[in-house]
Amino acid sequence: MKSEEISEIKGFPSSPGLAIGAARVIRLVEQIWEVEPGEILVCPATNPAWTPVFTKIKAVVTDIGGLTSHAAIVSREYGIPAVTGTGIATSVIKTGDIIKVDGDKGIVIILKRASSNPNSFYLPHLP
Repeated sequence: MKSEEISEIKGFPSSPGLAIGAARVIRLVEQIWEVEPGEILVCPATNPAWTPVFTKIKAVVTDIGGLTSHAAIVSREYGIPAVTGTGIATSVIKTGDIIKVDGDKGIVIILKRASSNPNSFYLPHLP
């Protein structure tokens, strides 16, 4: 199955709650400055260097980790939903996709794909 055909991803329900918003796929801590307030962080994993970004995001989804991972613990501290250990989130979800993160069930649903039109670009949170 091609990554664009996948609309539901399962992982560990690591911090309760529900969030819907635009995804921001980040692979390196040096890229966290790209995260806009209210986006949903999608990344391989987090560590203490990633902690400042948790004040800006509304949820987090990781490829690796579990209930005791850094992303899970910090998400619970900040009261934001988290699904960890998906294995595939960063290869399936693209920046700008509208996703739903269910931290109670450990499910991420891709509600709307970002445009694949090369003449368009992603502008988050326009009035």
